[in-house]
Amino acid sequence: MKKLSLFFIAICFMANANAQNEVNLNIKQAGNQIISKHIYGHFSEHLGRCIYDGFWVDENSPIPNKGRIRLDVVNALKKINIPNLRWPGGCFADEYHWRDGIGPRNQRPKMVNTNWGGVTEDNSFGTHEFLELCDMLNCEPYIAGNVGSGTVEEMAKWVEYLNFDGVSPMATIRAQNGREKPWKVTFWGVGNESWGCGGHMTPAYYSDLYKRYATYARDYSGAPLKRIASGANADDYNWTETSMKAIGSRMWGLTLHYYTIPTNNWKAKGSATNFDEEQYFNTMKNCLKMEELVTKHSAIMDKYDPNKKVALVVDEWGIWTDVEPGTNPGFLYQQNSLRDALIAGTTLNIFNNHSDRVKMANLAQTVNVLQALILTEKDKMLLTPTYHVFDLFKVHQDAKYLPITFNSPEYGFGNAKIPALNVSASQDSTGAVHISLVNLDPNHKISISTDLNGLKWKTVTGQILTSEKITDINTFTNPDKVHNAKFTGAKKAGNLLKIDMPSQSVVVLELK
Repeated sequence: MKKLSLFFIAICFMANANAQNEVNLNIKQAGNQIISKHIYGHFSEHLGRCIYDGFWVDENSPIPNKGRIRLDVVNALKKINIPNLRWPGGCFADEYHWRDGIGPRNQRPKMVNTNWGGVTEDNSFGTHEFLELCDMLNCEPYIAGNVGSGTVEEMAKWVEYLNFDGVSPMATIRAQNGREKPWKVTFWGVGNESWGCGGHMTPAYYSDLYKRYATYARDYSGAPLKRIASGANADDYNWTETSMKAIGSRMWGLTLHYYTIPTNNWKAKGSATNFDEEQYFNTMKNCLKMEELVTKHSAIMDKYDPNKKVALVVDEWGIWTDVEPGTNPGFLYQQNSLRDALIAGTTLNIFNNHSDRVKMANLAQTVNVLQALILTEKDKMLLTPTYHVFDLFKVHQDAKYLPITFNSPEYGFGNAKIPALNVSASQDSTGAVHISLVNLDPNHKISISTDLNGLKWKTVTGQILTSEKITDINTFTNPDKVHNAKFTGAKKAGNLLKIDMPSQSVVVLELK
């Protein structure tokens, strides 16, 4: 394929039988901007059944495992090219003392997980186990250090234990525990949610504390740290302003946390499966707020960092509903519907379109917690609709970003309206172009007729994720109800790309 040149796409959307909205969509010439694979990262906290009964099985479990790490979960995550995994929290990170999780397991002290259910944590899954998991996944570890209840010395020695290749006290202990060579972990979070469960700090106080901790988290040979500062909760723009002013280039990244909730009421967030169209609409409206948040936080960062050297790291995102009836409220176990898949596709499109600033993100969480990719029940495992979106979108990882501008048709409910369509596009190293489209409207298809001026292409193929109802889920008795399928609604007609995109669907096209 020739190098992609500027081309213009005129698209007609048939929103219903009586109205037609003509929208101009412009895909500009590819520059040097890359959609970092780390946008497609994940999060594993010592919370509920994410680690225990998720990644980690009992010592004598009949479930296939390697050193107690569950193999069906590992293989599923490898299929979607998981690029990084964040651990041990979350709120748990700021009460976790890493030296309790090394050495012989039968000698490790137990602790109370005060954040999540008040259960006893036996520390059988610790540093070595996590890094073995990352090796098996072929992904980069992202470790969140303890600032809230820890010390500078504690974090400094953890970095030394992980990364120093030589003779030192921590390297000696590491070798005694069975690991001669260092892991050379580079992604390092300096605290978590320091505005809340990580210490209820002010941004000015945290910024000074960050600089102290970051100073003593040393760069060892072959392992330059990418230090990530604890950033804002949702629309706390003052936190970002203060951090950028006080810390600036001393950090590789600054975090942002935002969860989509269906009801705007944290005490009664709404069901994961039992919701009507009004609640669905409100959920998608809240999901789309991520665009506003990323735009406004990025604008603040641009004032202090016009060259965009500091990454915006959205390392907690996803839908947060009420827990499944009958489960421990501190375990945050929720089902995963087609609605959640549409949230995932929409959010990933937003991140792709802001990949000049968003260089890393982590869905909360990987297994059995919040918007999980995977649910387990003893020896059974299922892949959620959200998992299948990550499978579709993996084509964007480390691909060249293709900017898109367009006006979406509207999806309305009552007196409110939101954009029905969101899109992102990229070009991979072979020259293939991938376009990911999400139709949020549960009632109307979108018909597209597109003239790809300047693009040489011969074939179009695609995959789709949709289902009959927005409440549809995968269960252990019907694990494949919502799954990816071949998309036959796109075709080449002369110089035109024609698409019939069903309602409530995620589609990814490949043009060659």
